[in-house]
Amino acid sequence: MNKTVFITGATSGFGKACAHRFAKEGYRVIINGRRAERLTELKEELQSQYKAQVHVLVFDVREKEEVYNSIQTLPQEWQQVDVLINNAGLAAGRDLFDEAGMDDWETMIDTNVKGLLYVSRAVLPFMTQRKSGHIINIGSTAAKEVYERGNVYCASKAAVDSISKAMRMDLLQHKIKVTAIHPGAAETEFSMVRFKGDKSKADAVYAGYTPLYAEDVAEVVYYTTTLPAHVCINDLVLTCTAQANSFYTYRES
Repeated sequence: MNKTVFITGATSGFGKACAHRFAKEGYRVIINGRRAERLTELKEELQSQYKAQVHVLVFDVREKEEVYNSIQTLPQEWQQVDVLINNAGLAAGRDLFDEAGMDDWETMIDTNVKGLLYVSRAVLPFMTQRKSGHIINIGSTAAKEVYERGNVYCASKAAVDSISKAMRMDLLQHKIKVTAIHPGAAETEFSMVRFKGDKSKADAVYAGYTPLYAEDVAEVVYYTTTLPAHVCINDLVLTCTAQANSFYTYRES
């Protein structure tokens, strides 16, 4: 039987690119997101391009009951999840701490932290009963260094970093690998979401250098799953060559 990958936030960006990369390698793909139309389109793409087997789960990772109810509806033949990619996440706003909107804070914490926890706990029984599996948590360079106006977004990704370390220790007894991948600046919908549709601000983020693209990150995510059973990449920071860390980027004038 082909291996199965479960990807959250698959409607765009890293998640969508990962769906294509794993489908290309013959994986059966479970795709999740909030936007049913986009998931249906992606399913048709994967089936057409790779003849992939695809299962769609429409739910919001922020809604605990929705998460558990949806994952529990997985047909028996789809419950052998070999790889879980906790990709769903976002940044909302880039404001000074005393000016930031608390709704933005709650959205980031609910999605980036609590959503990852809910999905992981719901999927884990499929792995623990088989004593096998690989969880890949998508963090950010923002987990490593805090930058101005990053406040709660940086905190939420630092939490992903800590949760990944804790998972790695606690799940050793079940022989489950845990990998945290921390991408730097990548040209996806990320900045459009962060700046709430302001294209000029979003474009300015990537001006003067070549950023990462979703396919670059998907390639690295896939690579971490190709290693021997006794080898695990625990923590990996990935940037474009113009970026040194979460806040320093060299831009051509």
